[in-house]
Amino acid sequence: MIIYQEHAHHVTEASFENGFFDGWPNPPSIATFIRILQNSTHVILAVDDQTGRVVGFINALSDQILTAYIPLLEVVPSYQGRGIGKELTQRMLDKLKEIYMVDLLCDPDLQDFYANLGMRKAQGMLIRNYAHQSGKLE
Repeated sequence: MIIYQEHAHHVTEASFENGFFDGWPNPPSIATFIRILQNSTHVILAVDDQTGRVVGFINALSDQILTAYIPLLEVVPSYQGRGIGKELTQRMLDKLKEIYMVDLLCDPDLQDFYANLGMRKAQGMLIRNYAHQSGKLE
């Protein structure tokens, strides 16, 4: 069974199932991944209660007044197709329901997934510095 928790307080490198950031040419390290979660305004983790390992997550950055941005939703490939991504997104949208503006950017092939959860397609602008995809150096 998958359980959901709204914090990343006690996660360690051993807490994560392999497979996050699948297909990224320059993914963040697990240590950087943990820092991303800990620095997020909101985080929801999907944990396999049999193994105790994190198998999915979603995070949000917010001013907690008007705006929120959902930068990442990931479910490791071996756990995809079980509704985990949908559940994570629904839980995050519920957490942000009092916020005026909740935005995210995604590739066109993922727009229907988010539209089915009540989000609207929109146009936006972005910069991607792929040389820094693994995370900012300290």
